[in-house]
Amino acid sequence: MRIGIHTSIAGDIVESLEIARKLGCNALQIFSWSPRMWPRAGSIRIPEADAARFRERRGQLGLGPLVIHDNYLINLASPEPVLRVRSIQAFRDELVRAVALGADFLVAHPGAGRGGTIEQAIQETVRGLRQAARGIKLDGLRILIENTSGMGTSLGSRLEEIAAILEAAPELPLGACLDTAHMFEAGYDIRSEAGLERTLEIIERTVGLRRVFVLHVNDSKTPLGSRVDRHAHIGKGKIGLEAFRRILNHPLLASSGSYGLHGRAFILETPIDAPGDDRRNVRTLWKLVGRSAQQAPRAEDGFSMLRAGKTGSRRRPASRNPTAKRLRSSRAKKSKPKRRGPREHRER
Repeated sequence: MRIGIHTSIAGDIVESLEIARKLGCNALQIFSWSPRMWPRAGSIRIPEADAARFRERRGQLGLGPLVIHDNYLINLASPEPVLRVRSIQAFRDELVRAVALGADFLVAHPGAGRGGTIEQAIQETVRGLRQAARGIKLDGLRILIENTSGMGTSLGSRLEEIAAILEAAPELPLGACLDTAHMFEAGYDIRSEAGLERTLEIIERTVGLRRVFVLHVNDSKTPLGSRVDRHAHIGKGKIGLEAFRRILNHPLLASSGSYGLHGRAFILETPIDAPGDDRRNVRTLWKLVGRSAQQAPRAEDGFSMLRAGKTGSRRRPASRNPTAKRLRSSRAKKSKPKRRGPREHRER
């Protein structure tokens, strides 16, 4: 089980690793630079000495995967020439920094078309991804397209849109990052056991569960289908604690499945409203899976295995897909009763 949280890189980027481990995490997410600023001139790179210290310390602490979230200003779907050029260059810089830090995943929002059709916006996003990645040796880094709540003209609130991006660029190392709050706010009801099973079926039919590598685990301050992105503490929002218990313990999400890895990573992006909020949210997740933070397993070589792996981008037919088979098996089993026991993306 890989549980992490978005941690700050303020001061010294290596400190983000120490923070994650002290909070009881065995995975983490960071920004590689300010998420709401364009570089004033040229590219923003990480000095190799700092990147080497970061990679070494991460290995010592056994943290993995390392997930980097891209800059919020980037909009690869935009048809506006100036914004498009800036976005492609900024995303290219994100890729270079992620490779330098030895990241496993770079999470990217699909962008907003701001005019035109959804199909045109998807085409622009794919073209932007290709242009940004051109000539860069990604060294095992995988780009994950994140679903959205559907605010404004943002792409990605429908899983079919995420799938269309992945299918349009099979030559790129793409995957998906699914945010629980965004899914709920976009109208996917994951609160009940039946609702979660229906949603998993939709994920498998569109994106493909084997292409979901990271889950952003956030409760929602806003109701089902609100299309308003507001994160809440685990169990304190509209999704509820029992829903997260089911999500974290579901065999199709928590287990390693056919990957031979340590399972998907569950990354918190919950708000900090009071001192200790991060620690409380991390502890809540570990309790939901029946462990304590002190029992968090180290990554060891688990995610270097992922970096070296070759997971194909095309989904197998349902008849040969073990995930689809497990979904059918899961529906057939009778459920047993269980005992109950704004980080609106923080700028860090």
